This record gives sequence, C-alpha cells and structure tokens, in this order.
Amino acid sequence: MSIIINLILFIFILGCIVFIHELGHFTFAKLTGVYVYEFALGMGPKLFSFKPKKSETEYSLRAIPLGGFCSLAGEDFENDEKKIPKDKLLQAKKPWQRFLIMFMGPGFNFISALLILFFIGLIWGSTTMTPKISSVEKNYPAYNAGIKEGDIVTTVNGHKIKTMDDLSLYLTLADGTKKTSITVKKEDGKIEEYSLKAKKVVEKNNKGEKVTSYRYGIGLQTDKVYGIGNAIKYMFVKTGSLFKQMGVTVMYLFTGGVKVNQLSGPVGIYTIVGEQAKSGFSSILYLIAYLSINVGFLNLLPIPAFDGGHILFIIIEKIKGSPVSPELENKIHTIGLYLLMLLMLFITINDIIRLF
Repeated sequence: MSIIINLILFIFILGCIVFIHELGHFTFAKLTGVYVYEFALGMGPKLFSFKPKKSETEYSLRAIPLGGFCSLAGEDFENDEKKIPKDKLLQAKKPWQRFLIMFMGPGFNFISALLILFFIGLIWGSTTMTPKISSVEKNYPAYNAGIKEGDIVTTVNGHKIKTMDDLSLYLTLADGTKKTSITVKKEDGKIEEYSLKAKKVVEKNNKGEKVTSYRYGIGLQTDKVYGIGNAIKYMFVKTGSLFKQMGVTVMYLFTGGVKVNQLSGPVGIYTIVGEQAKSGFSSILYLIAYLSINVGFLNLLPIPAFDGGHILFIIIEKIKGSPVSPELENKIHTIGLYLLMLLMLFITINDIIRLF
C-alpha cells in the first residue's frame, strides 16, 4: 500500500512542479499575444483533453506523468507561417517579450518555492540557518583539533560559509582523504582556523554492503523560530542558499568534483518522496520547494532545449543585431533534446542500480 501512496505522491509532486513551470510560459505567452496550441501535463498519448469555446488552446493530460509542455506557435517555424498570423508567432515577438516567456517558466518555479517556504515558516516555524556547531564527538578530528560546541563556522577550504546549507555542502564536497581547513568564530568573538583530516568510517548499509564515509564528528544546531518576520527572512535566505547550492554543484560537475553518476533522476526522486512522506506534510511541501528551485535553476542553464538555451539565442540576437536562423536554432535545440534524453536515461539506470 505504501508503494501506491508514494507513487501517487511522486506523480502529484512532479505534476505540481511541471504545472507551475509551464504556467509561467503559458501566462506570459498569452500576455504577449503568442498563439498557444496546447497546454499539456505529462508526455506521450493523450488521456484527456478539452478545448473551451472561443479558445485557441487545447488543454490535455497525457499518459506518462513525467514532464509537460506549452506548445507555442513559432517553435516549429516552417509550419506555423502558413497556419497562424505572423504577429502571433513566437519568433515575431520582440526580444524582451520572448525573454519573459522563456524566463518565467523558471521564474514561476522560484516564486512558488518562495511562497511554499514562507508558508512552512509561518505554520511550522522557520529553521535557523546559522552554521553553529551544536555538538562535537569525542575521538573525532573536530574534537581533537579543538573545535568546540557553540563555534560558528565562517569558512571551509576558503569558501565563505553563511548558512547551514553552505556548511553541509562544502564539507560534503571536501576530499575526505586530504586535510580540510575550517575557520570558526568562537563565542567570545575570536577567530580560529583549524586544519583537520576526516575520519574514515566503514559501516554496513541496509543491504549488508560496506559503505565508506568520512566524518569530522560535528553536529549542527537547528532551532525553530516563529512569526511572520522570521518566515519572510527564512524564505529568502533558504531560497538563496538552495540556489547557491545548485550553482556550486553544477560548477563542480563541470570541473569533476561531482560525478555524473552521483546525480539523481525521477527514480531517485521517487525514493526521496517515500522518505519525506514519513516526516509529514511540511516535509512534502519542502520537497516541492526544493525541487522547484532545482528545476528552475537547471532550466536557466544556457544549454540547447532548456529555457536558458532559448534565452542564449535571444542574447546572441541582441549582440549581432539580427535573429539566428529559426531553422538552425530548432536543429540545435533538437540535438540538445536528444542528448538530454540520453543523459536522463543514464541517470535513471544509475538510480535503478542504486536501488538494488
């Protein structure tokens, strides 16, 4: 029964994120006068569709509950010229209008994440983000080096630490086989720098397999604060922190600090949904906010087939003073889409291997 519930939650969460994203494109396409053929949730064959009277747009639900799309006139430029008035084509719109249409998909993801985080902070309390050490375990590197309970971490390997997320991120990315530089602010205001090597710990997981981890022996303090002011602060700080987390992860992905096989796709998300569901409704809401920021950030990367790829061509147009050939742009986006599908297949296979 739990498998069915988790699957329903998984589809609901992805559906919410995709709906919000495509609604951003749809809303600004309508506002700028672009003809919208279809607004779809899911991919593959249609399960259900309807087209209101006097509406140009068909609304549909499709069989595969992964993804969705907002089909705009002008994306397939050769066919659209014959069917739709030129002034209603995407490519006929001004660069700033096309920019808004492309940007507001991710933009709606960011706005929804802000609102969800504000709601969480207002109802369940806001989690403090200060990177304060709450405990130091004996016989571990942090304890032996002299790090104390109450210390506030300010840098890790030269990277500035402002939030708990920053601290977790850079400690995770640090090479456990080498020494890590950690700077802390003591309770008396004094700044101390420590150089310590993580302790190698080998344990067995639920499958009985040996798993190696590197630990410093520190616990992080998180408290709950309440009130509308704290909720507003939390939604901005947390969103900024998660946005930074994505940026650093992508940077390390390109430099080799993070491997492609460490990434997760739909199958990986499904396993996380099951874990979050056990923690209650607020955890599910947080997961929606977290994934919304991830989806928004990734879509803004200047990669063909992504919204950021479309935005890149708009920027190129502004620089060179004339638009890139629509046929050439469509071909580049198509190639990017195929490469993206291959990447997703690779990530999904890795997720399945990790499950078993």
